[in-house]
Amino acid sequence: MSPVHKEGAPSTDPNQLHDQFNEVWGNPRGWKALTIVNHTSIGLRFLVTGGVFFLIGGLLAMLIRTQLALPGYELMEPDVYNQVFTMHGTVMMFLFAVPMMEGLAVYLIPKMLGARDLVFPRLSALGYFCYLFGGIILLSSIFLDVAPKAGWFMYTPLSSAAHTPGVNSDFWLLGITFVEISAVSAGVELVVSILRTRASGMALHKMPIYAWYILVMAMMIVVGFPPLILGSILLELERAAGMPFFDVARGGDPLLWQHLFWLFGHPEVYIIFLPGAGIVSTLIPVFCQRPLVGYRWVVLGVLTTGFISFGLWVHHMFTVGIPQLAQAFFSAASMLVAIPTGIQVFAWLATLWLGRPVYRVPMLWLVGFLIVFVAGGLTGVMLALVPFDWQVHDTHFVVAHMHYVLVGGMFFPLMAGLYYWLPHFSGRMPSEKLGRWGFWLFFIGFNLTFLIMHWTGLIGMPRRVYTYDTGLGWDMPNLVSSIGSFIMSIGVATILLDIVLHFRFGVAAPKNPWNADTLEWATSLPPSAYNFISLPEVRDRHPLWKDPDLPDSIARGEHALTVIDHGRRETWGVDPLTGNVREVVHLPGNSWLPFVASLFLAMLCLSLLNKTYMLAIIATLAALIVLFRWSWVNGAHPGAAPDAKTQPGEPPLHSRTFDGPGLWGMGVTLLANGALYLSLLFGWFYLWTVSPDWQVPDRSLNGWLMLASALLLSVGTFGLHQVIRRLRAGDIRRLLPKLALLAGLAFIQSATLLWLLLAADLEPKATAHDAIIFVMLAYSLIHCTLAAVLTALQAWRVSYGYVGEQAPYEPIVVEQLWLYNLGVLWTSYVAIVLFPATWGAA
Repeated sequence: MSPVHKEGAPSTDPNQLHDQFNEVWGNPRGWKALTIVNHTSIGLRFLVTGGVFFLIGGLLAMLIRTQLALPGYELMEPDVYNQVFTMHGTVMMFLFAVPMMEGLAVYLIPKMLGARDLVFPRLSALGYFCYLFGGIILLSSIFLDVAPKAGWFMYTPLSSAAHTPGVNSDFWLLGITFVEISAVSAGVELVVSILRTRASGMALHKMPIYAWYILVMAMMIVVGFPPLILGSILLELERAAGMPFFDVARGGDPLLWQHLFWLFGHPEVYIIFLPGAGIVSTLIPVFCQRPLVGYRWVVLGVLTTGFISFGLWVHHMFTVGIPQLAQAFFSAASMLVAIPTGIQVFAWLATLWLGRPVYRVPMLWLVGFLIVFVAGGLTGVMLALVPFDWQVHDTHFVVAHMHYVLVGGMFFPLMAGLYYWLPHFSGRMPSEKLGRWGFWLFFIGFNLTFLIMHWTGLIGMPRRVYTYDTGLGWDMPNLVSSIGSFIMSIGVATILLDIVLHFRFGVAAPKNPWNADTLEWATSLPPSAYNFISLPEVRDRHPLWKDPDLPDSIARGEHALTVIDHGRRETWGVDPLTGNVREVVHLPGNSWLPFVASLFLAMLCLSLLNKTYMLAIIATLAALIVLFRWSWVNGAHPGAAPDAKTQPGEPPLHSRTFDGPGLWGMGVTLLANGALYLSLLFGWFYLWTVSPDWQVPDRSLNGWLMLASALLLSVGTFGLHQVIRRLRAGDIRRLLPKLALLAGLAFIQSATLLWLLLAADLEPKATAHDAIIFVMLAYSLIHCTLAAVLTALQAWRVSYGYVGEQAPYEPIVVEQLWLYNLGVLWTSYVAIVLFPATWGAA
């Protein structure tokens, strides 16, 4: 038994202990509800908001199917139809699928891992508000009749200013980028929380299988979303500032957009599928009452799927004229990904075969998933064959395949999970009768809608057309598809009715109503804000099957970390591999800061839309002030940890160690940042080698000035490393002046970058060559200036005693940014100074 676990009778009455915890963890009401950062509330907000966006996207889909029900029918004009189908795909992909799966993970992961909250609660709150405001901004374009109309994939040059003037495309680019902030922040949050805040003793190989799926999904978001963020920034710079990244006449290439989009787009298919598969792997053992067959093989399959998915993006570009060798490679990779997916399917089937499945409503949705998703996977293998893809590309066959994979792989498991966890949300059981009616109506309607689309695609009906002539053989199939869509919508309405009614009339749920094995069912129903009054030691993959009395002993306060009189929100910080306790993580409480920061970011987005750039600068400065204030009230600040003492036998607070979660958070954030920079670097080399009209100006960049800037940054990074080395040894002599000196050096180095940028005589509107150099230099300038500001803040915090011998780890977090900036600047120097000189400017 770990020394931090003191089993036995609690020293305080359990009811009194719960009251004390509620004082610290409780959620306020009224306007102050906007300050809530608790993961349960944030996760539910994600789910409810995603559900609303799903209904809006569904209504847009019904308009599309009504328009296509009959030949020559004109419910909508062509321009309106383009807006509707663009917004349908955008809403379903960006505002429903990923946020819904992230929201469910935000709600469940701490409960499954035996933690009280996610490791960065305020980051979760910021992510939710960015998602909400970004979605509202994007949807407002429909009511203003300026909705995006270039397709949910926004292919250039159709989405460029020459072909889509006005703000239609800008709403997509800015709104989606705003929403992506939410997705990436949730990805960082989930990765660090899974690795660093689990129950004591819960080693990686003892984690619930769902946590593995979410860990891979979150890492894929961190690496996969930045290419789209970069593409959106570049296209918005082209539209607003005239920088020609995708204009062939000035050295750009529209295919660069496709590469950047599908570098995000194909991994996103698996980002959506993997959490759904995680739900399947979690629920099937429960309804079979036996462990999942091949746990280790399933984990290996999930990791392999995540890795291979990044090598498939050209799967969507077989018809654009890429070399045959590349077609063969990506065709093989597209078929290869079926192997790890097949491992998971066979593990599910083996579990069903060896167990005795009980076919309650969640199980019906799981069976529907297996049928629909496997069918979609088979057509995916067909599309991986280049000759077949050439024949059906841009037809309804691809539309059918996409819906079978995405709806089958995401919506069916989501509905299974929703019915399974409904007692967790409400404390009541759903109706079996209404639930079954909802499933069968949706299942029949879905297959009636999309199964027949394979046929219409094979006989030549193109996608994205707003009407068609009679006599082409498309009339009856389209009518049947439209009828099926209405049946499917009735199924959705039935499900909604069941959910609404169950909150009022549902039977009270018993404790652990499904006899599940994972820790989320050890909380009260619905759960308290702190999940667990005491944190148990967990060394089994199925803790509730091993110890059915565990929920009661947790509620009685018989496990660890039950002291709350210090006023801190606490959970365990553990070793990433073994799950052994290393520190007490103290979590921030409710705050207005995430909401206010997201408001200023929304103001920035609206200012850029309206091209009021002075207001955009003001909004940016205001957001930075709020974010710096957020960072100030952290760590050893009295507002974050007024009392740094821990109980005898407990490890220190994380802010008093050298390896707190913030270090991991910075590392994962820089991984996302690096994915964005590498995408920019890819764009540079792609245009240099592939663009049909690449232009290299006669003038050249001042390489000596850039080299001087890189050398200054190298000196500063080495100096900071020496300061931290002495800090680790307990030497804090002259810490404040050393950090202040390094901050001054960082500002000088940033000034040299600004000088380089201003003196370079670049013409970013004339050639893509200069435009990319401008963005690369601006990228380094922003990051180096940020490092300088953060280092100056560290010196200031030393003067207040927030950084020092007792609280040493913040400078180590900042050092990661210095090291990252150093790698980026030297890489940029090689790319834009040494590479052209070696390659030759001709």
